[in-house]
Amino acid sequence: MARPKQISASPAPGAGTMFALRAIGLVLAARWAFSMSQMGYLSSLRAMTSSPWACVNLVLIFLLVVLPGAKARMERPLHPLPQWLRQALRFLALLTFGFAIFSLGAFVWSAGWRRFTQALAETNGWLVVGPLLYAVVMWICRPRALWRTNIAARRFAIGRYAISLDPVTRTAVVWAESRKLGQYDARELSVKWPAPSPDAAPSTTILTPATGPASPPIRASGEVRRARFARRPKVELLWDSPAAAGHNRTTVFRAPLANEGDRNATRALDATLRQI
Repeated sequence: MARPKQISASPAPGAGTMFALRAIGLVLAARWAFSMSQMGYLSSLRAMTSSPWACVNLVLIFLLVVLPGAKARMERPLHPLPQWLRQALRFLALLTFGFAIFSLGAFVWSAGWRRFTQALAETNGWLVVGPLLYAVVMWICRPRALWRTNIAARRFAIGRYAISLDPVTRTAVVWAESRKLGQYDARELSVKWPAPSPDAAPSTTILTPATGPASPPIRASGEVRRARFARRPKVELLWDSPAAAGHNRTTVFRAPLANEGDRNATRALDATLRQI
């Protein structure tokens, strides 16, 4: 007797990202249709043909609604979009966001805040909602790793780079966003920590691996405030292969340690590579 096909109730990872982008595209398309109905479709089409910014908005809306090549996959939970589409959406959203902010600033400068509040009320807040939607698209399409750090599964995420370790074959696969950098022997990989400096940020106490000695904490509050604006230290993943001629001591990637999650992932990756 044939078994009935079981359908999982939980959506595939990345489906929420695609849903959010399509929803933003549909909202922008509905707003454009409403504006064209008020101005007249014929006059709106004539104005759009002579405006490059209108063409940029139309291309952005088309890509958001259609999402060509996008597919939610289990092995790429944070990257359901192809790399070219992610970069195109981020670039077009940046252009439209900059033009919208410039237009709002010019309008406030010429008409004043009272006229701006009146126009904001007449458009039901769209003068602010529109740029916010462009900013949300840029935030969703920001550079990210292929997955989140999962130490038990030996998957690590440092900045926009992702590393997957296979303890059976002793291999490591490195990804830059959704682009595969290469597959390496895990025994030939090592983590290079940034060299601590005497007047650097207080985060140098947590930049060293767990096996290293802890540096004394910084007490001066002025140094702590200056350290917040210091340049972020960068960690490197090195590939030292004696068998590969011309590839000895090669830097696989160099990533800044932006937050505590990156530092914890780097510590775990360093400890795992030492064990392999």
